[in-house]
Amino acid sequence: MRKYMITFAAAVLIVAGGYWALGKNHAPAADGAVVEKPPALAQQHSQPSPSPVIGADDGDKASADSAKQQTKDTLTSGSADKQGEKPNQAGSGAMNTGAKTQQAAKPAQNASAGKSSSTGKADSEAGSGTSKTGGKGFINSYSVEHVVSNPESIAVLVNKTYRLPAGYVPPDLVYPNVPFIFSEKADKRKMRKEAATALEKLFAAAKKDGVQLAGVSGYRSESRQKTLYNNYVKRDGVKAADTYSARPGHSEHQTGLTIDVSGITGKCAAESCFAGTKEAKWLAKHAHEYGFIIRYPEGKASITGYKYEPWHLRYVGAKIANEVTSRHMTLEQYFGQAVPVSK
Repeated sequence: MRKYMITFAAAVLIVAGGYWALGKNHAPAADGAVVEKPPALAQQHSQPSPSPVIGADDGDKASADSAKQQTKDTLTSGSADKQGEKPNQAGSGAMNTGAKTQQAAKPAQNASAGKSSSTGKADSEAGSGTSKTGGKGFINSYSVEHVVSNPESIAVLVNKTYRLPAGYVPPDLVYPNVPFIFSEKADKRKMRKEAATALEKLFAAAKKDGVQLAGVSGYRSESRQKTLYNNYVKRDGVKAADTYSARPGHSEHQTGLTIDVSGITGKCAAESCFAGTKEAKWLAKHAHEYGFIIRYPEGKASITGYKYEPWHLRYVGAKIANEVTSRHMTLEQYFGQAVPVSK
């Protein structure tokens, strides 16, 4: 009898041990939230919205006739710089003025491209435009800011979402040997060396074809842009100013890779009537051959944030310029960020 009792007790212990082990193996996971990794453009920092300031990106001057059109336009627009600080009259469709600044570690296919030559050597590093650096739902607006990681890249993307580092000044600004519609030796004559060399070739080619071009406005510092933008806000308000003017840090002119041009007489400089000139037609047909694009093409305001500006040339190098032009796209679309400015 004692033998059977010992055997029974051992069996009970074995069964109890089995149930204990089974319960342990099926215990619920430890408490704790599953945290997704932040996107590549992380390191978000809350920052007060920039005080409403003013500056026509892309430009200082605009015409009365384009002003009438802009008041009807519900999309964001831009104007170009002539000599003065007289912008296009405002349209409608303001951007969100609140801002979260993101210090971009590596903005995918944005400023990640290295320095390139005029032949577009490093343009390929900028990518084919298949990724969206802003992620799903990217919108070209001031509601979120990404600080570009490589502002010196020829392929750098600067718009309402992507801004240059505070106080950025291009390292190799020079005076291109081309005519301007003004005589003073001002900063707005300057461009980065590679872009200036390409511009000289473009002007020479145009002249050979019987088209005489002149510069209107090239490089513009952040402080200059702030002054312009602030003046526009005082005159028209933030909502209106944001439809035709870039906020400081967001202007392509600050890169030293952009210039507004006109005919040698200055007629229709930075005005909508420039679109019908032989100079504009020549630029539309040949600018890409020298590494430039019409940065704000017709019918793309919902993507770029600015109306059609046939005078606004942006140097991006031969490779990107040829692809963007041949495919009738914007720089945003090239980098895969073709999400409209407004819904």
